[in-house]
Amino acid sequence: MAKTFNELIADAISEGIEEIFPWDLEDFQAENPDAILLDIREQDEFDGAHIKDTLHVPRGILEQACEWDYAETVPELVKARNKPVLVICRSGNRSALAALTMKMLGFQKPISLKLGIKGCNESDIPLINKAGEEVDPDWADTFFNPTVSAEQLSANQ
Repeated sequence: MAKTFNELIADAISEGIEEIFPWDLEDFQAENPDAILLDIREQDEFDGAHIKDTLHVPRGILEQACEWDYAETVPELVKARNKPVLVICRSGNRSALAALTMKMLGFQKPISLKLGIKGCNESDIPLINKAGEEVDPDWADTFFNPTVSAEQLSANQ
């Protein structure tokens, strides 16, 4: 039975994936100093704006990055199975799916950042670009909200 993207997200949340809001990020980090912040967005998304000191592993290679013996293996991530791992995407949807995948791979505490990096920007959490420069929040708002073209809308299918 086919499901929509939103139905997959709802299923991930119903599987018990924990979520936190961006405005709880500072407290989360204080309470979990060994936590990993894992940004799973694509390279161009990450380069444009991200939270400082975030580990970047694009969603497309997440499973291999979480396991030994692959060219994509990220040792820091593989060793984090018993640590809190806060998964970040643009709006909190891909992160829920990724957190569920990590849970299935044996990670004990994968957590999705609800509202994603967009919510961080709206909550005035500083973001940096590829060069390490702080990103202007107004620019980031435009960057995080790309226009959907007419041909991408379901009404045109």
